[in-house]
Amino acid sequence: MAIDQQLNARRDEARLGGGEKRIVSQHAKGKLTARERLELLLDPGSFEEFDMFVKHRATDFGMDKTHIPGDGVVTGWGTINGRKTFVFAQDFTVFGGSLSETHARKICKVQEMAMRNGAPIIGLQDSGGARIQEGVASLAGYTDVFQNNIKASGVVPQISVIMGPSAGGAVYSPALTDYIFMVRDSSYMFLTGPDVLKTVTNEVVTAEELGGAKTHTTKSSVADGAYDNDIEALAEIRRLFDFLPLNNRAGTPRRPFFDSHDRIDTSLDTLVPDNPNLPYDMHELVEKIADEGDFFEVQQDFAKNILCGFIRLEGQTIGVVANQPMVLAGCLDSDASRKAARHVRFCDAFDIPVLTLVDVPGFLPGVSQEHNGVIKNGAKLLYAYGEATVPKVTVITRKAYGGAYCVMAPKHLGADMNYAWPTAQIAVMGAKGAVEILHRKDLSDEEKTAAHIADYEEKFLSPFRAAELGYIDEVIKPQSTRRRISRAFALLADKIEEAPWKKHGNLPL
Repeated sequence: MAIDQQLNARRDEARLGGGEKRIVSQHAKGKLTARERLELLLDPGSFEEFDMFVKHRATDFGMDKTHIPGDGVVTGWGTINGRKTFVFAQDFTVFGGSLSETHARKICKVQEMAMRNGAPIIGLQDSGGARIQEGVASLAGYTDVFQNNIKASGVVPQISVIMGPSAGGAVYSPALTDYIFMVRDSSYMFLTGPDVLKTVTNEVVTAEELGGAKTHTTKSSVADGAYDNDIEALAEIRRLFDFLPLNNRAGTPRRPFFDSHDRIDTSLDTLVPDNPNLPYDMHELVEKIADEGDFFEVQQDFAKNILCGFIRLEGQTIGVVANQPMVLAGCLDSDASRKAARHVRFCDAFDIPVLTLVDVPGFLPGVSQEHNGVIKNGAKLLYAYGEATVPKVTVITRKAYGGAYCVMAPKHLGADMNYAWPTAQIAVMGAKGAVEILHRKDLSDEEKTAAHIADYEEKFLSPFRAAELGYIDEVIKPQSTRRRISRAFALLADKIEEAPWKKHGNLPL
């Protein structure tokens, strides 16, 4: 056989993975193969594969009789809309995608190349966990991957897409990455599976209930989003990738935009209801600020009282944190604080400016909140904003009360530009609660109470009090919000801020 024929034959064998029968089985489950997934994720013809012919070295339990090229993972690099990224896709048709010593070395190789070359890492996970036949060697391989995840954190973006099982040690590599996305009804994550739970704790639960997409996007917050199938998931990863910088020194990406930076939107003048107790949808404001109304939201099904995600202003990526009055009146709680803190820290790590939209009446009261550590969880958000040195712009649309005002990127936490709408109310608490404390003796007299409330509202709930003290840079018309924040971020483009030297701080985990 000629050399080129031999090469082609070997390549065909490697591309077949576990064989036609297992590929048919993968398709029958509604899942694509590893190579099909990479074809959808990357630009056509851009994928360059590494280590196609690598085989495992195990000899126990009859493993010496079964050698499949690639050893259950496809690795390499390619481009997404012309921007480079390193990838690995586990192949469930080969030993169930289980991780061996050589499988781990392939993943480590692309992780290390990504760090050296300053490009994101995207992992498509579809694995039954460590390969039992290799014992401690597979566990050592996992730990090497974890160590590289830690080294890469804050250096290059890391994205995990769970597209099948992810059990035991397999869940920790995704958990160490920046974003985790899942596929509904075909992916799940857990440390201990349903069978073990039934044996050890006598709990009966399905894999979907224990670690499916709904569980991890609504309850545990392990996953940042979920999609209906492999195709939709990979299309959305491409969309997210466009918002992210290649590394921590590359600066935020810019793309052509077709939306005027000084666009006026008069509908925003009536967004906030006259009744301060009525809700409105903060999504509307975010989308009307963004270029072409494009908002990529993360963790949209968890802690819905706060919105986190990315928009573009004049083509530049901006991270957004916004209270959502439609849910729990926009109150902060433990979950919302953790969600927002992680988002702010990601943005700061990769030099993405942060826009904060504030309408928060306070922290959610309750015994369960106190027992669940709302103090420390709220402190995480304080820490994240106070630590962040990226350009920070804050807009207060309505309520900014008490400790929640202190947490939501005020001037005192280093926000560079702070704006308020005329509807803003900035105070220790609302008028009714304040009057009940300050004028307790007059509460039996309705007229006096009403007068005290009106006086408090005039003196303390107006944004002009904060503006007089210099805590608000300007009171702006809602219709001009996009123009004002676009100009603010343009002003801050060359911001330089250096913190005192330290090895690292001690985040209140």
